[in-house]
Amino acid sequence: MDASNLVQSPFAALTFVAAPALLTNASSVLALSTINRMLRTRDRMSELFAKSEADAQHGAGLSRIVELANRVERQASLLLGALRSIYIALAAFASATLVTLLGAGLATVHEAFWLRFMAWLGFSLGSVGVGGLVFGCANLFRATQLSLVNIREEAGLIRRRHNP
Repeated sequence: MDASNLVQSPFAALTFVAAPALLTNASSVLALSTINRMLRTRDRMSELFAKSEADAQHGAGLSRIVELANRVERQASLLLGALRSIYIALAAFASATLVTLLGAGLATVHEAFWLRFMAWLGFSLGSVGVGGLVFGCANLFRATQLSLVNIREEAGLIRRRHNP
């Protein structure tokens, strides 16, 4: 990397900043949707709690409710893990953007050490961010699989009740 290229064009620094900034935005959107899913999981647990209170008087279907509650609780744990990873990714990408801007500013000093250090630091932070996104997305996928298990079980129950 030649420092003179960064100094000659003000748009050269923007090229290095664009990728982490775009990933910061993508991580923010993913975090918002994960928070929404977490809140929906909380609502689902409240519904199951109310249903368990009603069914406790009759004694019917409590084992099925407990099984559903266990899956919803596991889903909430996966979503929390995903959210934690996404927040780490968000912080890493925002930091990588800042480091890249600082590195572009230090390029005017023409000291190869600082330029290499900032490039290495920016790359490392970006790698942490990508790792956080990958781990978060894997947890989101597993949480979605648990949700699908609950949906299929409830759909089967509805079919058995209405199609003897």
